[in-house]
Amino acid sequence: EFSGPKAPRIDFVFTVCDSAAAEVCPVWPGQPVSAHWSLPDPAAVDGTQHQIHLAFAKTYQMLEHRIALLVDLPLESLESVSLQKQLDAIGNAGPSPKNIS
Repeated sequence: EFSGPKAPRIDFVFTVCDSAAAEVCPVWPGQPVSAHWSLPDPAAVDGTQHQIHLAFAKTYQMLEHRIALLVDLPLESLESVSLQKQLDAIGNAGPSPKNIS
């Protein structure tokens, strides 16, 4: 669907699962910028309902924080090498300053 001749234009591709980071990604049309944003897999948490809820909330918060950092980038003024470095840095960003409990 996303790599065929009628695929939509893709500007960015992010992998978030560590097992996906080791896989060979398809060649995306238009050569989008790609980055790996490792996130814990909340579905792998084995615990109480509260612990599972916290795991999903933490993962959601991390992803929300990284997307906010992406949206704040001056995309129009970044060259491709700088953009790649910024996306990689965002992928290494810790959790949001918000506290989940």
